[in-house]
Amino acid sequence: MISVPPFLFFTAPLLSFVVTFVFILWFTKYSAIKILDHPNHRSLHTKSVHIVGGVGLMLGILLAWVLFPVVLPMSLWIGICLLVSVSFADDIFGLPVWLRLLVHCVAAVLLALALLSESYGWPITIIAAISIIWMTNLYNFMDGSDGLAGGMTLIGFGIYGLAALLNENEMFAMINFSISSAAMAFLFFNFYPARVFMGDAGAIPLGFLAAALGILGWVDSLWPIWMPLLVFSPFIVDASVTLAKRGLRGEKIWQAHREHFYQHLVKQGFGHRNTALIEYMLMLAVGISALWAIQQETMVQYGVGVAWSLIYLSLIVISDYYWEHDKIDR
Repeated sequence: MISVPPFLFFTAPLLSFVVTFVFILWFTKYSAIKILDHPNHRSLHTKSVHIVGGVGLMLGILLAWVLFPVVLPMSLWIGICLLVSVSFADDIFGLPVWLRLLVHCVAAVLLALALLSESYGWPITIIAAISIIWMTNLYNFMDGSDGLAGGMTLIGFGIYGLAALLNENEMFAMINFSISSAAMAFLFFNFYPARVFMGDAGAIPLGFLAAALGILGWVDSLWPIWMPLLVFSPFIVDASVTLAKRGLRGEKIWQAHREHFYQHLVKQGFGHRNTALIEYMLMLAVGISALWAIQQETMVQYGVGVAWSLIYLSLIVISDYYWEHDKIDR
């Protein structure tokens, strides 16, 4: 059992919320500096929007972690600092893809080596590094509709925190609740109609944290390795299947596009608000089932995994059918 004084446990997430909320409010209302995201062919929005939400979100998280010292590997701190810095520079100036990917790889490899190389061997370390890189990027791919990535952050890291509490690790729960509470503050400005976007400075580090804390929880025996995959499966399945389909069609998978399933929902008339609400229900369903399953026997856990695999397969088939049908009608 890793306990935390009640004052610390509740104050750190509260501080994360307040800092994020105040920063975004100040920057969007009173700052003379304007950092905007302009619509392009991948965008689902039609006007320029502030893109500092991720900066406020990460500022709230990191400030809470620093002022209420948390126990995290140094490699994770280094990775977060690298990713926030380079991603914010990309939001402002636009950096080459190779440079951004290089930084993503450095952050992932450092973390995987520190956490896994000695105890788990090179094959697991390499798989983990690749997984971290992919999660880092797919989180950014899925940040394209009002409230979507913010909601995934609120729910996903909230589930991490609850799972840590079930295993009496209050420190790890506090770490994750600080992320979740910052996302809640961000959603006040990002839920449809969005007044601020997350930007790479938020989406890239959050994707890294989703993978990093998921692996760290597994290493600390808080949950089985499948649990983080299920919790963030709405993002993982959408981004991975979309990329695979584009690759099989011979398309350039690194180019921007509007072929994600959530983008289909928006364009088929559900709109940003309803798409976000549908995704929230899916996120809550997988999260609650994950919390229940980690307390069950191994065979039950396998059954939950099979059930969700079938559900996702059905959703993909249905989505593709209606998307193709709509294209024919147009």
